[in-house]
Amino acid sequence: MGLFTSLGVALSKYHPEKLMEHIKIFWSRMNMPKMIRACEEANLWPELVFCYYHYDEFDNAALAVIERPENSWDHQQFKEIVVKVANLEIYYRAIKFYVEQHPSLLTDLLAALTARIDVNRVVKIFQKNDDLPLIKSFLLNVQSQNKRVVNEAVNDLLIEEEDYKTLRDSVQNFDNYDAVALAGRLEKHDLIFFRQIAANIYRKNKRWEKSIALSKQDKLYKDAIETAAMSSKNDVVDDLLRYFVDIGHRECYTGMLYACNELIRPDLVLELSWRHGLNDFSMPYMINMLAQQTKELALLKADNEARKNKEKEQEKTEDNTPILGGGRLMITAGPGGAPSPAPYGQQPNGFAPQPTGYGY
Repeated sequence: MGLFTSLGVALSKYHPEKLMEHIKIFWSRMNMPKMIRACEEANLWPELVFCYYHYDEFDNAALAVIERPENSWDHQQFKEIVVKVANLEIYYRAIKFYVEQHPSLLTDLLAALTARIDVNRVVKIFQKNDDLPLIKSFLLNVQSQNKRVVNEAVNDLLIEEEDYKTLRDSVQNFDNYDAVALAGRLEKHDLIFFRQIAANIYRKNKRWEKSIALSKQDKLYKDAIETAAMSSKNDVVDDLLRYFVDIGHRECYTGMLYACNELIRPDLVLELSWRHGLNDFSMPYMINMLAQQTKELALLKADNEARKNKEKEQEKTEDNTPILGGGRLMITAGPGGAPSPAPYGQQPNGFAPQPTGYGY
């Protein structure tokens, strides 16, 4: 050990270009603390990082790369070092180092550190410096954790980029965000696609009237009909049905009769048909309703007949059954003579006579 260590110290002083080859071959047979000091004195940073790494001083190795990256930084080697450090703060120093020096490789570093870093803290760091676009792919990868800070950061980025397709998937698959605030922002957006997402968010949070109002504003009548059907509320359905009649949209009126068949009162349909001349559009609904009622009445009649037949069979069985249980014998006194007379003061049935007056 002394021989290889002394040779390494001599190479660091007189032939530094040969030191890396020497320590790569004989590092396991060297006094590493002494070799580390020699590398520091000679300012041989790649060799110093190598010695730190093989001496299990991962924290010092990572800090050495961050402080002297000109000659000692290698992306793959640094990823292997940083995932083994004990001091968690070094993770965030490494992230800051990559933002300043190697932003194109930042996502790869974050992917390696995902299991070890606090994702919420990372998002807040980038929000503070307005650098969220740098880590967009990282945010999309960790969004499966459904964390509120991550979801809101992703939604902000997608709104800024006007990527309505990805935003629609985000709000549908990950619900941990301030839904009311997001919908309030989207309903004022210039693009109709974002206002449609706002209506879907209101629908998802059971704000039926607000969702239908947005859909009617943008003439997205199909979305309005679907929202009314999902609400399962008669008043919401009735209001939308009257709205289509008032604006003269007969096709949507017919669509309402099919989509909300079980929520619409037949008397309302008859009234609207009579007052607005919609008999041709209402007739399929009326025919379908009568067909269902006829089918239900037939089922009720069959059930009633089966119940009556069952009751008749039960009555007939009861009439044919003997009162005292058919062939079973009654228990009587055994052979051997007449029963003994009852004691004084008792009736033959075994009960004492009841008093007839007020005396004792």
